[in-house]
Amino acid sequence: MNMKKYAAEAIGTFWLTFAGCGSAVIAAGFPQVGIGLVGVSLAFGLSVVTMAYAIGHISGCHLNPAVTVGLAAGGRFPAGQILPYVIAQICGAIVAAGLLYIIASGAPGFDVTKGFASNGYDAHSPGQYSLVACFLTEVVMTMMFLFVIMGATHGRAPAGFAPLAIGLALVMIHLVSIPVTNTSVNPARSTGPALFVGGWAMAQLWLFWVAPLIGGALGGVVYRWLSEEPTGVVAGAKTA
Repeated sequence: MNMKKYAAEAIGTFWLTFAGCGSAVIAAGFPQVGIGLVGVSLAFGLSVVTMAYAIGHISGCHLNPAVTVGLAAGGRFPAGQILPYVIAQICGAIVAAGLLYIIASGAPGFDVTKGFASNGYDAHSPGQYSLVACFLTEVVMTMMFLFVIMGATHGRAPAGFAPLAIGLALVMIHLVSIPVTNTSVNPARSTGPALFVGGWAMAQLWLFWVAPLIGGALGGVVYRWLSEEPTGVVAGAKTA
């Protein structure tokens, strides 16, 4: 059963990275009919909504190391399962980035050094935002993302609506923070594209691990303090 959970996390993170980053790389600036910032934001949110309904009952549909850590900090996920979940998520993101690279490189003029949906700060921030601004953005956005996840999956929350609340929260996060960092709030999603860009993307990847993990833990702890009865482990089916 645990292997099925890990497989579900890998597949789900693959879909989030492939659909979300793919919308940015392939469709965002497509001549005349590009989907733009709003379209990319929706793609990331919809990837989470669709996977939450598809695999939420199997693994809890974390798709994100920061979510896994945040849920553990909030008392809603067993700490002993953090590492295998994170490994599965990273594997899914890397496979997605590899497939996206193969597809995107089939177009004339493709240049992976232009960014490939990687996250960055300073000169590599879409809006040239500073390291401090980017760090704070990632911490706050991830913290609020976890806050929404903790509340939407709480045992007393309206049943069946958690995927919509979580997906819409991710849309809002992207609408605000794409100009700042190209939006991470997810270390796995950041790692996949960075491996193919190399250079600056790998050098700046540390921020998109440290800041989301801090934010995720803060969100989990704050919600746990706010709601003294954190019910409902977000881990899908019972482990064997």
